[in-house]
Amino acid sequence: MADPFFTPVSGFDLPRFAGIASFMRLPHVPLDHARIDDVEIGLVGVPWDAGTTNRPGPRHAPRQLRDMSTMIRAQNDATGMRPFEARNCADLGDVGPNPADLDDSLARITAFYDRLKAQGIRPLTAGGDHLTTLPVLRALAKDGPLGMVLFDSHTDLFKSYFDGRMYTHGTPFRRAVEEGLLDPERVVMIGIRGTMYDSEDRDFADSTGIRVIPIGEFHDRGVEDVMDEARGIVGNAPTYVSYDIDFVDPAFAPGTGTPEVGGPNSWQAVQVVRGLEGVTIAGADLVEVSPPFDQSGGTAYLGASILFELLCVMA
Repeated sequence: MADPFFTPVSGFDLPRFAGIASFMRLPHVPLDHARIDDVEIGLVGVPWDAGTTNRPGPRHAPRQLRDMSTMIRAQNDATGMRPFEARNCADLGDVGPNPADLDDSLARITAFYDRLKAQGIRPLTAGGDHLTTLPVLRALAKDGPLGMVLFDSHTDLFKSYFDGRMYTHGTPFRRAVEEGLLDPERVVMIGIRGTMYDSEDRDFADSTGIRVIPIGEFHDRGVEDVMDEARGIVGNAPTYVSYDIDFVDPAFAPGTGTPEVGGPNSWQAVQVVRGLEGVTIAGADLVEVSPPFDQSGGTAYLGASILFELLCVMA
């Protein structure tokens, strides 16, 4: 039986446009709250985009995602999952970054997730740009490297940017492999596409055993076949799921910093997450929603819907 404290506010009790917005209308439970020990899955905002190299704005995403997520209801229409009854879920608030110091922000984010790991709380994160994932992995992979399923149009495997800058939203998974946070042979990257500077990132993937599934192969094979392979690659061991909203075609998700044409539609965007059923998910994130380029709010609503789908497979 669901704990009433962790039951989201219903639209039948308070209109969805009223009240203080939290992720999916869940209770706000800061780390010093009396009920923090009862939280099983914690939704966390990381309002930070210091890794952005193109159009800025993902620092504003957690606030907009919270607002759009008030439309989320209790039950998944396709799977029947009622995640808020299956697990105690809560909005844990935001990690406060240091907008003037990238290294300090990385340390702050890792320290926050260290506390979640120590308390046995599995995190579901709303970024933020994709560099956000690296400090999260630094906390979650302390016991050993994780597998990863990445939905993205870019590999984010570059060695560095510009004058040797090692930490951008194009480098997090190169650093994660180098630091032993990811087992490259249990990493699959789905939806990769777009023009290229060179093949450095793909060469690194090939040399380490990372499986890259380009968008053409994704469309040719279909969601079910691709996700069957993805589940086989990560196996039953703990796995991280990272979902960059630019995985989705910009016709459906224009509000992002580095859009690439030719991607999945919004239905396929949801289907791939459902294809994670059975994966041992240690944590997950949704990143790169950029509200300044999302005038209708449609990108953020798709992002909130993907967060719900992630929550359902985690639960």
